[in-house]
Amino acid sequence: MKDQNLFDKIDLHLIRVLHTVLTERSVSKAAIRLGMHQPAVSSALKRLRDFSGDPLLVRSGSGMVPTVAGQRMLEPSASILRAAQLLFSDARGFDPGSARDRFRVAASDYLDPLFLPQLVADIKAQAPLCEIEIHPLSPATDYRSQLAQGEVDVVIGNWLSPPQDLHQSSLFDDEVVCLVSTKHPAVRRGWEQAAWLEAEHIAPGATHPGAKGFIDAHLASLGLQRHIVARCPYFGLIPAMVASTLLVLTTSRQYCERFVGTLPVTIMACPIAFPKMIYYQLWHERTHSSESVRWLRERVKSAAAHLKK
Repeated sequence: MKDQNLFDKIDLHLIRVLHTVLTERSVSKAAIRLGMHQPAVSSALKRLRDFSGDPLLVRSGSGMVPTVAGQRMLEPSASILRAAQLLFSDARGFDPGSARDRFRVAASDYLDPLFLPQLVADIKAQAPLCEIEIHPLSPATDYRSQLAQGEVDVVIGNWLSPPQDLHQSSLFDDEVVCLVSTKHPAVRRGWEQAAWLEAEHIAPGATHPGAKGFIDAHLASLGLQRHIVARCPYFGLIPAMVASTLLVLTTSRQYCERFVGTLPVTIMACPIAFPKMIYYQLWHERTHSSESVRWLRERVKSAAAHLKK
């Protein structure tokens, strides 16, 4: 097949299917993300395989992985989709009332539990036709790659030292405190540094591979290490675990205050001085001038400001 004939047979929808299937590494997951029936995605993938002369996605153990050719297509397909968004969205300006963009936000659940609901409500109130995807930050998340490939538009979280290779803006800051059960012995007798380090702590996972969390990174800089006996990837469940145990959660005051009064927990000062937790939003150079993503970043700042009211 001549190159021009092949080009004429490939449309933007196929490129979107290609990128989604390669990203999700699953036809069924890609179908859900695309809002399509699975047979339709399978049919599109067959056409892509015929065009490329390569299987693109092959089975490996219980999952699927891209072939070498498929992996090479990942960034070019993302680039095509980004260019299409610029052509048909930003090029004519961004009107929230009529726009049909899909906003993708990766966020840590260490955030104030009211933050993301406020952000979604704000976006839907002003841009009712737009779609919103909330992506988690977990130890398996390579958020730099996701931003570079257009899989997410902004990343929201807290860092002791935010990455300098990405654009950033600070959203809010908060002091570090401890959340403990009202029955914790430290509530009555208090604690000093040694007792706090030896207490049984619960902590979340890191926000990306190999990273230390905010608390442990600062402790490491002081040559200290706390006694972590429990880890939980679901930060929103940790306060309830603290309420029924002698575990200690160390995090931002604003987050802890949401649970005082609804759970038998109390807030205590930490005997070690921590810098303030600063929450940022990060974005890639590729979306820096995008009108739609600039609007999204403004909504993020607005939601953060709303929390302080």
